[in-house]
Amino acid sequence: MNNLPACAILAVDDTKYNLDLLVDALGDQYDLSVAMSGTIALQLAAETPPDLILLDIMMPGMDGFEVLRRLKANAITREIPVIFLTALSEIGEKAKGFELGAVDYITKPFQIEEVFARVNTHLKLRQAQDSLQQFNDRLQEMVAKQVEEIAQSQQAMIFALAKLSHTRDDDTGLHLERVQHLCKILSMELAENSLLSAEVTPGFIDAIYHASPLHDVGKVGIADSILLKPGKLSTEEFLVMKTHTTIGATTLESVHRQYPHNAFIEMGIDIARHHHEKWDGNGYPDRLAEEAIPLSARVMALVDVYDALRARRPYKEPFSHERALTIIGEESGRIFDPRIVQAFCSVHEQFDTVCQRLTDSFWFA
Repeated sequence: MNNLPACAILAVDDTKYNLDLLVDALGDQYDLSVAMSGTIALQLAAETPPDLILLDIMMPGMDGFEVLRRLKANAITREIPVIFLTALSEIGEKAKGFELGAVDYITKPFQIEEVFARVNTHLKLRQAQDSLQQFNDRLQEMVAKQVEEIAQSQQAMIFALAKLSHTRDDDTGLHLERVQHLCKILSMELAENSLLSAEVTPGFIDAIYHASPLHDVGKVGIADSILLKPGKLSTEEFLVMKTHTTIGATTLESVHRQYPHNAFIEMGIDIARHHHEKWDGNGYPDRLAEEAIPLSARVMALVDVYDALRARRPYKEPFSHERALTIIGEESGRIFDPRIVQAFCSVHEQFDTVCQRLTDSFWFA
């Protein structure tokens, strides 16, 4: 007995006598099917892939070498182990078979005991390989799940820290949540219907969703007397306020050195430093212009201004959605990338919906 679960074998030979011998030897132990030509063998193998193929080489029309080539070219059959049955004894011919992907040779006239032993060995090897592949697949799933859990924990912790940095000046308490959703909406529109679509990949959209709450993390380094001042800042105070961009970027850079492959921390650095840059080059801290401004920061710039316009602050009443839409349109080509403004205009109603949903009406117009 072979001690293996029921296995399917396809025997291919143009001589009925040889097939009868194989049926007598293996038919009681395995689910054996036969074919007398390469064409039929290929059809059977593709329709119901066997666990192993016994393949004659010297056949009319299509020889065994060509059958093997076609088996290996088909994704359905390429992993099926093939043992050649042949009267050929030349080393070169055997080498050719192994190069094409055969796993073994049985020389005619064959001994039934040898056929059975080699078949049993290769079926056990195939099952062991399948078991190993299944184990590897399960292991990869476990590792991927663990990595995802760690990533989610890191993202939650960083969001909590970003949230903490906003407790001093975010009256609504939902600024970061709105920013996340607005950046995602705008980025998805850019990906679908803009000249920037090649840059706005699914990875970009995911990263900006998680990185956007870090835009003002540097405000933890700004004194309350400046951050919470109800009136207009003096020139000196505004210079201090502007340093929140470099403070935030420097802080995130120290994190990035420990986690250099974290995409959303890397994007967070760009956003924190450059979300106050302007399309015309008159922003801060580096006075970058146009394409020199990271795309994530250009997206964040519009989202941050829209949210600031809609929010009540100690120094101003909240603006309506319509007024915010008008102001942003007027600043196209000066503060904002015109392509991003165009995308915003296409989804501006979604912006209004997010603001109405993620806020208390007392704080927003």
